[in-house]
Amino acid sequence: MSATGPEQSDAGEPTASDVAGHVSEAGFVRLVGATTGDGLAASAVLARTLAALSRPFQVSLAPLAADAARDTEADCTVAVGRADATADLHLPGSARPASETAFAVARDLGVAGADGAGDDTDLLALALAGVHADGRVADSDVAQHATDAGLERRPGLAVPTTDLAEGLAGSTLVHLPQSGDRDAFVDLLAEYDLATDASSLDEDDRRRLASLVAIEAVGDDDVPPRGGEAVERVCRPFAGGPVETIGGYGDVLDAVAREQPGTGIALALGQDVVGDALDAWRTHGERAHGAVREADTGRYDGLFVVRPPDPDAPVGTVARLVHDYRSPEPITLAAVDGTAALVADDRDLDSIVRAAADRLDGTGEATGTAGRARFDAEASAFVAAVREALA
Repeated sequence: MSATGPEQSDAGEPTASDVAGHVSEAGFVRLVGATTGDGLAASAVLARTLAALSRPFQVSLAPLAADAARDTEADCTVAVGRADATADLHLPGSARPASETAFAVARDLGVAGADGAGDDTDLLALALAGVHADGRVADSDVAQHATDAGLERRPGLAVPTTDLAEGLAGSTLVHLPQSGDRDAFVDLLAEYDLATDASSLDEDDRRRLASLVAIEAVGDDDVPPRGGEAVERVCRPFAGGPVETIGGYGDVLDAVAREQPGTGIALALGQDVVGDALDAWRTHGERAHGAVREADTGRYDGLFVVRPPDPDAPVGTVARLVHDYRSPEPITLAAVDGTAALVADDRDLDSIVRAAADRLDGTGEATGTAGRARFDAEASAFVAAVREALA
């Protein structure tokens, strides 16, 4: 561990300059990211930065801080996308996305240039994809750097494939009645005289497509007001990255971090695994959207609960999609036996998740408004524990 603790910003997170100082002085850096798109992208930005400086590093992902391996000898251990009291530094991603802080570290160390891009835009695209996965593009310095560096923002949809029906079916940036079903999107696009090949659409077609998706996603009276903001994540994408759009890249990173962390690390480090990553993304999207449709629901004072029938449902993505497009309450909980995830409007969930998990001798944590837990009990027991923690 470090002899002295890192300087912190006003939000309680280490400053980028302090992180830069610590990692640049370390002989060997261990990066342990959360299994989220932001955690993965931020870890990879730091890893690429260290590689450019010829500094040895190890990068891994872990669903919970308790899962992180502790046996690697390192001069500096950095928790990315979560707080971790056992790490020398952490980029929790609560005050701002961890990817944004990681990109600021790269700039401080001279790996990314003053315009944000350096010699190429790969690092910038990766950081922006992480910010996109985190859902905070509008207020991001990285987005401004992308604009300054000449990355084009265009009409259309933030999907990772030129096949729009496939892109919409797998996307977890939005939930529509057709989500998870490519054939249903083929029919929808044909109904509005829109081609499935994105490259064949002009700007007017792209605008019509984005409007169609927004209306399909939030036109139902049951969609909460926050759905109108959430659907903006899939509209007006930045072009760039190893797939068709940077927003689609962020969606793939988030899915593959949860489904196949090793493939996710390889993708974010620039290895040729795009095909494998897209396969994992498709599977993740199909499972998540199916779970949203099939889950049992319950509504309590301040809490909306979804119970997917699939015991292996990706509860983190399910909780986010339900919260954005279905939940009438400020906190949403998706739970299966042994695993759960929570999303809130503006409430820090860490104490709630930890208290509920502790009650069941489990493990839980949260980064701001997103929490996750593991426990050896039925889903109903965790729901009861959360309700007690909220009382």
